[in-house]
Amino acid sequence: MKRDIILSGVGGQGILSIATVIGKAALNEGLHIKQAEVHGMSQRGGDVQSNLRLSSDPIASDLIPRGAADIILSLEPMEALRYLPWLAKEGWVVTNTTPFVNIENYPEMQRIEAELAALPHVIAIDVDTLAKEAGSPRAANIVLLGAAAPLLQIEPEKLEQGIREIFARKGEAVVESNLAAFRAGYEYAQKSMKR
Repeated sequence: MKRDIILSGVGGQGILSIATVIGKAALNEGLHIKQAEVHGMSQRGGDVQSNLRLSSDPIASDLIPRGAADIILSLEPMEALRYLPWLAKEGWVVTNTTPFVNIENYPEMQRIEAELAALPHVIAIDVDTLAKEAGSPRAANIVLLGAAAPLLQIEPEKLEQGIREIFARKGEAVVESNLAAFRAGYEYAQKSMKR
């Protein structure tokens, strides 16, 4: 088993929480893991990108080479497009459809949507709306994690256990709202992949 994942978005969206949950689940599965945070982690609204490598075999490098990422997981649609050069030919893009417009020359959404629609393997999901419908507007990042779950080669139950472990200190209500968000994203992805 090997999965190379690029997580992207902007500061404050919860990219590192996604990486932490996947990492916990991977370790609970006995997998090797390497992670590298590459950009803007401390700047709210700045570009955030993380390389997350999972494997049943030892991993030599923490950085994903161009053309080798199995998944680009992005909380911001323009940021998903930024990392396409790293995507493998048969790789998947799982992205939020709601833009975080933090620059003056942000591209028109129609252009971004057209570029995403032209990709062979994409799950484009409005995580903000699904998080609200699941009763947890602050868990949009976990909705995105749920949408990526069918592609991760980790049992969904292990990811749910990771969510429980990561959010346990915040109380049972927070754990349950994040689990609801995860399940909403997971169900959306399963329907989307069947089309």
